[in-house]
Amino acid sequence: MKLLVIGSGGREHAIVWKVAQNPKVTKIYACPGNAGTQSVDICENIALTDIDDIIEFAKKENIDLAILGSEELLVAGIVDKFKENGLVAFGPHKAAALLEGSKAFAKEFMLKYGVKTAAYKKFTDYEEAKKYLEEIEYPTVVKASGLAAGKGVIICETKEDAENALKEIMIDKKFGDSGNEIVIEEFLTGVEASILSIYDGKTIIPFVSAKDHKKIGENETGLNTGGMGVIAPNPYVTNEVLDRFNKDILEPTLKGLEEENLEFCGFVFFGLMINEKGVYLLEYNMRMGDPETQAVLPLMKSDFLDMIIAAQNQKLNEINVEWEDKSSCCVVAVSGGYPEAYEKGYEIKNIEKIENLLFLAGAKNNGDKIVTNGGRVLNVVAIGDTLDIAREKAYKDIEKIDFKKKYFRKDIGIVK
Repeated sequence: MKLLVIGSGGREHAIVWKVAQNPKVTKIYACPGNAGTQSVDICENIALTDIDDIIEFAKKENIDLAILGSEELLVAGIVDKFKENGLVAFGPHKAAALLEGSKAFAKEFMLKYGVKTAAYKKFTDYEEAKKYLEEIEYPTVVKASGLAAGKGVIICETKEDAENALKEIMIDKKFGDSGNEIVIEEFLTGVEASILSIYDGKTIIPFVSAKDHKKIGENETGLNTGGMGVIAPNPYVTNEVLDRFNKDILEPTLKGLEEENLEFCGFVFFGLMINEKGVYLLEYNMRMGDPETQAVLPLMKSDFLDMIIAAQNQKLNEINVEWEDKSSCCVVAVSGGYPEAYEKGYEIKNIEKIENLLFLAGAKNNGDKIVTNGGRVLNVVAIGDTLDIAREKAYKDIEKIDFKKKYFRKDIGIVK
């Protein structure tokens, strides 16, 4: 099989690493990929970003299957265009991708099908939204409805904070057109959890749970990021939580996808909040999460590509996914200044000293060196019989890596 993995982050490096383990795979192209995907023996990076160019390449190379990482391309309808050209892409069509591409659409879907979620109201008019701030309790959550690279969610402690968030999103256009519509949502307290899953149009199989660490600062302080680290499984996701998740979120989601004719073959990411009142859905992502993928795939004993092929053939109900009875810890190293302004082009040293898994993200080859090329630069992932062992191994490794202005959180996986 010849595969095409589309995207350029740590998630795509992890996907390439995992599918390369299947003996049926003879060649993988990463588009555009990074220094990590390029390091996998049977993988070659292709510097294409335009959908039409990607499709022409896939036709020319007789690609058997494309695996989508990039949410922007999913929302732009890349899966539909692959199908129109007689090609196979694993991911949601444009209509289903709206569940990630529009938070307002997603909340309406949740409400319609009884998916347990926070109360909300959506707005396209700035003055109306501002007026609504007089009526609600605080803290509250203000969200850009469109894609914002995981950064378009602002928790507002006071009315003044909420007014500032509205201005940033709707007037100053901090997230561009993604802020043309906003959602103001009830603030939920509790513990967050991520559950990635695979879907074949009839069956959803949840993967092992994970816990992301979104904020730039320790103890979950500071600005939102795309993710600073992950542990799996999530210690707060008990059997009781999973039962509630199935009843209150997964089953009504399946029903809604069927009734709205939104069936597809791909991944569904459930972003959850767990508290004393139950399990709430915060958001859908319609692809594998980043950096959750980097922590979850190393725990998967089953063959990932065989699972994707089973989904393509609507046979997920016939398979059993097996997992290691271990824990994983993923720590993300970022460029100083991220998630705001940061510099690129610094050499990344001592990669050869890493003893555990290393998934590169914002990193590219520059001659015989690997240099920083993004905000989130790399992910160190370690597996252990316990979470404490996994943490210790991951932190021992990430200390070895050296690049100018390197920063990472030191509290990933500390369970309180």
